[in-house]
Amino acid sequence: MTKPGSPTPGPVITYPRRGSVSYTVLPGAPETIGTAGRLLTFEIDIENGIKGINPAELSRFVRATYGAPQGWTAGGKWRFRQVGPGQNSDFKLMFVTPATRDLICGGGYDQYTSCRIGERVVLNIARWVHGVPNYGASLTEYRKYMLNHETGHRLGEAHELCPGPGQPAPVMQQQTLGLHGCIAYAWPFRNGRRYEGRLGKYDDPIPAS
Repeated sequence: MTKPGSPTPGPVITYPRRGSVSYTVLPGAPETIGTAGRLLTFEIDIENGIKGINPAELSRFVRATYGAPQGWTAGGKWRFRQVGPGQNSDFKLMFVTPATRDLICGGGYDQYTSCRIGERVVLNIARWVHGVPNYGASLTEYRKYMLNHETGHRLGEAHELCPGPGQPAPVMQQQTLGLHGCIAYAWPFRNGRRYEGRLGKYDDPIPAS
């Protein structure tokens, strides 16, 4: 049985190493996610050449993640609404191929991680499809993590450290590169409170893509 907010099984997602650097913008949705706080509009862009994504299911997954009880709307600071083609947005949620990730994010060769650059929240489709080794949670949970982590940067959040062995990892920890004794955790809130670690980042190597 598929849990609410989880993508249902569908076609296998395939992608080239280097995409077209052109995008399809998904249709918007009228509902506002969250009940209080600043409203941010976002669009979802899929790089052309990525195949097998169900646009409606992806949009629902993103909106459900943002609106979850432990998601970014939980603290009453943020609300979200998805807009469609031709509409102004506060940020773009971009699903891109590995080489396009490097083109947008800069910083030299990577093709493994995701990033946030200005108003662009860039999600590497390779991580969306394959996750990361030794994460200790499902691919669905990892997808929620990468979405919440990179969106967190758009909201002004910086990288954080594991608070201690066996503790949940803060969402702003770079869980893609290592848990450092923490356990995987996809969310910015826990037990009704903002869940955070000390500011900082680890000097983890970027795995070969």
